[in-house]
Amino acid sequence: MTHPNNLKSHFLLDPEVVFLNHGSFGACPKPVFAAYQAWQLELERQPVAFLGRRIDGLLSEARTALAAYVNSDPDDVVFVANATAGVNTIAKAIPLHAGDEILTTDHEYGACMTTWGRVAAPAGAVIVERKVTLPLLSDEAFVEEFWAGVTPKTRVVYLSHITSPTALTFPVAEICRRARAAGIISVIDGAHAPGQIPVDLHQIDPDFYTGNCHKWLCAPKGSGFVYVRREHQEYVHPLIISWGYRDGDTFISRHQVQPTRDPAAFLTVPTAIQFQRDHNWDAVRQQCHAAAVDLRNAINAWSGLQALCSDDHFAQMFTVEVPPCDPAVVKDRLYEEYRIELPMFNWQGKPCLRVSIQGYNTTQDADHLLKALREVFEPR
Repeated sequence: MTHPNNLKSHFLLDPEVVFLNHGSFGACPKPVFAAYQAWQLELERQPVAFLGRRIDGLLSEARTALAAYVNSDPDDVVFVANATAGVNTIAKAIPLHAGDEILTTDHEYGACMTTWGRVAAPAGAVIVERKVTLPLLSDEAFVEEFWAGVTPKTRVVYLSHITSPTALTFPVAEICRRARAAGIISVIDGAHAPGQIPVDLHQIDPDFYTGNCHKWLCAPKGSGFVYVRREHQEYVHPLIISWGYRDGDTFISRHQVQPTRDPAAFLTVPTAIQFQRDHNWDAVRQQCHAAAVDLRNAINAWSGLQALCSDDHFAQMFTVEVPPCDPAVVKDRLYEEYRIELPMFNWQGKPCLRVSIQGYNTTQDADHLLKALREVFEPR
């Protein structure tokens, strides 16, 4: 999967490492990182002018660019450090009462499930995890299976747009549509979605959505966002209370006027968006998906194990089960002996590895992983 525009040369990644783990923290292209550093230098030239006089206008411009990218009103989107901070902001804001149920799946990100647990317990609310039948082959089947978990006590539905452990793409728009019709609050964790698949918040129409910009959008680390539907904004507060409450006390002012922080990552988001536009990212994503399908099928053919989903239910990132092993040991061997960087873990008692294919990856990277897996596992 070598791209004609030679995207590999645009990234700062170590050329000695086969980097198949874009999904964990992302990777920032050189021109985007240069813009990030330029913002930091500009801040340091005159910190008082930058943070005291200019920052509101600069953040407004960045929010406007981001909102256009996800098809939202700029006044409904605020920057946060990452999607986990976003889930914390949302979960701590939603009023919960004894007996309320938070309906979710058994594929959600562990840190965020910890957040929901810590928020639900003092209120006497209950988390209900719906098991997702695998392989995932049909949006309709998923929706019906998930929605069967709704009861008169369901207060919130919370699920990922693209799951972290299993890399499955869930049909969140239909879940949000049903939730709105039923008077249930919808919360979507889009940590892995922006940049990997199109995100249209007008079409999804959630009550809350949070996403990362530093992952698949390739913005600097520390850039994420929270979308809040207008009717909920009055009771959604930032994790830190500061001067924004004296500046009109609007949804934007509360979240934007924060204690001293480096806003450079937020301000660089428009540059990341433009980088992907300049490099025809729709085509890049399609090429990456095709390469991911080929590699996933090759790994499953080698292992003889079942795929977790159809080709249509993942994008540039996929998870596969591997033969019995200690994932930590295999992960270390892949890195130390083959210089392959990817996550391996036990998921629901099964050893798995997750592979990310980004525009800088090549056919040689895929071949190297297949060769390494055969040598590490065989004879089995």
